[in-house]
Amino acid sequence: MFKIEKLDFLISFYIVCVTLSEVMGAKTFPIATFGTFTLNATVAIFVLPILYSINDIIIEVYGKEKAKSIVRSSLLIIFFIFLFSLLATSLPASKRFLSTEGAYDTIFGLSARFSAASLIAFIVSEFADIAIFSKLREKLGKTKLWLRTNASNFISEFLDVAVFMILAFYAFDQSLASNLSFIASIALPYYLLRCVMSILETPLVYLGVKWLKKSK
Repeated sequence: MFKIEKLDFLISFYIVCVTLSEVMGAKTFPIATFGTFTLNATVAIFVLPILYSINDIIIEVYGKEKAKSIVRSSLLIIFFIFLFSLLATSLPASKRFLSTEGAYDTIFGLSARFSAASLIAFIVSEFADIAIFSKLREKLGKTKLWLRTNASNFISEFLDVAVFMILAFYAFDQSLASNLSFIASIALPYYLLRCVMSILETPLVYLGVKWLKKSK
């Protein structure tokens, strides 16, 4: 009676993770402190690695063209979120909600630069993940899924972090050395955390592939 197609659910979950990373990913939280240095991560760390894992699951079962189609759909979702946020924050608030208007605009008012950086990083990393995983699958066949998924994730997540951090935080009034030092200080810990999350999610990729194949 209450039937859900497995692929439909997986795609919906993918879109939800994309949306959460865009809408709520700006918040950071402390993970550990080493002397005067505090290691922080964005809350998106919990959903971003899932995107790459879902890509791998879908490629493994349905092929790379299906995964590419889902990524293209997600790009439209990100663009729509950006446009709607501009509309929502530009409209005047009703009298009842004037006291919370500032907080609303702060939370949902996405800057053009950060939104563009996020969109470009998403395009580069997601299509790289699909291309790398597919190429490894051609070389290795259906064996060593753990290697294929983590190798593609590590490379694509590096591209995602590098592209986003450079586009979002590069200061044109600072020297190249200063920019590289600052960007590396926030990008490297974040990238390593995402790699750890990818490794931890490897068993879920195996379970996801097995679960999705049962619906074919």
